[in-house]
Amino acid sequence: MTEEEKALAGYLYDAREESLCRERKRSQELSFTYNQLRPSQTKERKEMIRREFKKTGDHFCIETPFQCDFWNRVSIGENFFANYNLVLLAGNEVTIGDNVFIGPNCGIYGAGHAFDIERRAAGIEYALPIRIGNDVWIGGHVAIVSGASIGDGSIIAAGSVVVGDIPPKVVAGGNPCRVIRPLSSKDDRKYMPDFSVL
Repeated sequence: MTEEEKALAGYLYDAREESLCRERKRSQELSFTYNQLRPSQTKERKEMIRREFKKTGDHFCIETPFQCDFWNRVSIGENFFANYNLVLLAGNEVTIGDNVFIGPNCGIYGAGHAFDIERRAAGIEYALPIRIGNDVWIGGHVAIVSGASIGDGSIIAAGSVVVGDIPPKVVAGGNPCRVIRPLSSKDDRKYMPDFSVL
């Protein structure tokens, strides 16, 4: 079993192995090139993401700066939007659904270091898949760690650290991120203007 196969199977693996280092360096070069594209170069940005990501929808936008260590392990759905400064460490596969909005300064961290001191010092890591469902809104400064999942329709409050599974259609927040309450049709009322007063 190769080190990449170990990583994708969720086993401990040697992150310093030569082929992983090569792919990581290639992805760093891709991130550098992507971040040098002008904001007006929308076509070039989209072509690059479509070519290098595992899967994309037709319509998406990833603002710069953007950093990703394994572009070929990332899948994004239709109508995906990531605001400035997304860091995406895809030690394992990262799968993101349709209509997902990610606020600025967020991190999706699919890899972690071994707890054992000697293994950690030797570059041993683990990586678990991260799954984000459809219609999810992730506020700014959110961290999503290895193995986490977020259910369809949920909202993650700004500054949260998602370390486990968040069910569908809830507002969740905190460190560690926990369900605050279910979403309901009443939630949007506070954002809707009262046109009767005009």
